[in-house]
Amino acid sequence: MNYSIEQSIDALEKKGVKIIDPRQVYLSPDVDIERIYPGSVLYPGARLTGSRTLIGSGAKIGTEGPATVNDSVIGAGASIASGYVTESTLLPRAKAGGNCHFRNGTLLEEEANTAHAVGLKQTIMMHGVTMGSLINFCDALLSGGLSRKVHTEVGSGFIHFNFTPWGETGDKATPSLIGTATEGVFIDKPPIFLGGMSGIVGPKEIGFGAMTIAGQVIRRSVPDDTMYSGDSPSFERPFSYDSSQPSEKHISHIRQSNIEYLAQLYALKAWYTQVRMKRAEICEDEELSLVYAGALETLDDCVEERVKRYESFASSWDAKPFHDACLGEAAPALEASIDWKPELAYDKWVWSLSEGEKTLLHEWIVSCANKIRNGL
Repeated sequence: MNYSIEQSIDALEKKGVKIIDPRQVYLSPDVDIERIYPGSVLYPGARLTGSRTLIGSGAKIGTEGPATVNDSVIGAGASIASGYVTESTLLPRAKAGGNCHFRNGTLLEEEANTAHAVGLKQTIMMHGVTMGSLINFCDALLSGGLSRKVHTEVGSGFIHFNFTPWGETGDKATPSLIGTATEGVFIDKPPIFLGGMSGIVGPKEIGFGAMTIAGQVIRRSVPDDTMYSGDSPSFERPFSYDSSQPSEKHISHIRQSNIEYLAQLYALKAWYTQVRMKRAEICEDEELSLVYAGALETLDDCVEERVKRYESFASSWDAKPFHDACLGEAAPALEASIDWKPELAYDKWVWSLSEGEKTLLHEWIVSCANKIRNGL
């Protein structure tokens, strides 16, 4: 049977998908229309491709201009103003601004949002994290904040520098932690503010409650509750790509930074598997379960990328390799007694946790991270 865009669009409209102008919407043959949910809206210029693509109920694609969604999972009520999103996952109510460019390994949690012209790859924005305009982030995890109104924010014109030219093919073993997953999942930590027209030379760690002044390049980690402004030293010295080599201290720093980043990814995967998925199953929400499954695929992609990049770095400089078999092992089981409160939305449930429940969950998720810290 020959594929017909018209038939697919007609089938979507009959099941309750709103298509503003069917003449200006494209669905590739590999798109599973069963993964396009009623109540979603496809604006003129929407292009859906890839068998993994899912558009949740109430999601809006292309509100400001043409938007391509390829092999990506877009949760209920999420929106893409315009741009290109591939091999990424947006949880319910996440928002991508105009002219976005999201590549593989991008995950936006609930209420996370970007303004216009933001490029992301291998980047996780946890609940409520907000980015301004004209930003490029690759290889980072961002968390922190108390709510949609009190959130971690990245100012406009910010870049996460994730590449140095040392070695045969350069170094991308440079992931940065702005906040952490083990603390960020509880949505109760002070927000972080990264001032605009700035950059971070990865890998770095920025603590909760930190504020970095606009117009600088951040070249060192910043502790919790610290306002930071660093001036770069001025120097000129001989340099050759062939003869330059990182110091032993730098090699050790790269290794430890990657271990900590992988520990945070592993812990976040455990949270999705044993907390988020369990609540979705209790709520009998099949659509949300599929969205969480998409998030887990994205996290797996992030883990694979980090191992690949570190292995490349280690082989260039004879650094100690990872014993990465532990990354494929099951996380410690969550055995704590928790009131799952299926009547509440996910974020409201997190805020409703008792101090005792929060303590038990915190001890468990830290044990997940420790498994990787001790295993790698």
